[in-house]
Amino acid sequence: MPERPVSARVSLDRLFELAEVLGAMMQRGVAERGLTTARAGVLWALFDDGPMTQRALAGRLGVTPRNVTGLLDALQQDGLVVREAHPTDRRATLVSLTETGRRMTAELGGGRDELAAALFADMPPDQLDALTAALGTVIERLRAVDPTGHG
Repeated sequence: MPERPVSARVSLDRLFELAEVLGAMMQRGVAERGLTTARAGVLWALFDDGPMTQRALAGRLGVTPRNVTGLLDALQQDGLVVREAHPTDRRATLVSLTETGRRMTAELGGGRDELAAALFADMPPDQLDALTAALGTVIERLRAVDPTGHG
């Protein structure tokens, strides 16, 4: 008897389960470093894209400038970011990582790389490519269904 294909509902249930497990792991990982996921998102944005204005950072994160101000206040108090006058726009504030902030974000990246290796190191490349493509399609469709969602 041929195997029945997995229903779309079962696939969606697995995605919810995946989101729950990954979300909990991410929260634990950042909490171990005294961060929230929102603050870690600020660090990642600055680590990936370099120094930027508070307005650009808010846009990159999909949050209000007021929200970014609160996040930056806490991160600056912890010595992870610094805010300085923008060199060419006197109305703007430039945000960048401190050395401590760069080091902490690099450590988070190391943890991510270790998890990726544990999950995918022995997966055949064609299977990993198929998974990556399928997840890309799902993410695009989710963004089309909820264009206000950020990720």
